[in-house]
Amino acid sequence: MEFDFSKVPGPDRYKLMGSSITPRPIAWVTTVSGAGLRNAAPYSFFNMMSAEPPLIVLGMMRRPDGTHKDSAANILETGEFVVNLVSEADSAAMNFTCIDGPPEFDELAAAGIPTLPSSVISAPRIATAPVAMECRLYEAVETEKTTIALGEVLRFHIDDAFIDAEKLHVDTLAMNLVARVHGAGWYARTTDLFQMTRPTFAQWSAEKAES
Repeated sequence: MEFDFSKVPGPDRYKLMGSSITPRPIAWVTTVSGAGLRNAAPYSFFNMMSAEPPLIVLGMMRRPDGTHKDSAANILETGEFVVNLVSEADSAAMNFTCIDGPPEFDELAAAGIPTLPSSVISAPRIATAPVAMECRLYEAVETEKTTIALGEVLRFHIDDAFIDAEKLHVDTLAMNLVARVHGAGWYARTTDLFQMTRPTFAQWSAEKAES
């Protein structure tokens, strides 16, 4: 079946893409407004884009009336945010921060989520997150109904339990990260994995010659 997206309504495009492009990592974003109001919210339109410079990307949809949600408004105002990764142990707390509270509502305080001060920005990081990245807004792109924010990672925090400091080997599986999948409220665990070796042209050529 083929869909001409120029003729498919936005909600239907969302359904088709969001249910097919999975699993998606979750950015549990913490921000502070210029007035000092804290906010936390999860976003699954998120990924790493570059290591030089170290860039991540967030896609933050606007409200039906076209106004920015709190995360996007705070990022555009202050140019700062923290991306916290979500372990399964934090999944219920993360889900609570989806709540449609007003700008003055502090999701972190309401859910009793412990925080730590960031090193170089004003937004706090979530203390229980296995990884937290302090980011500065690198570039923002406004589309019809979404704000796309590129963030430059200034500080990268990882729980000591999950890294070999000498080799920089990260025990990814031990972090028990969760990912977003299809439909309303569905998530995935990173527990059923398989591994493949990346091929090289030289190896392929040698095997082809032998056969």
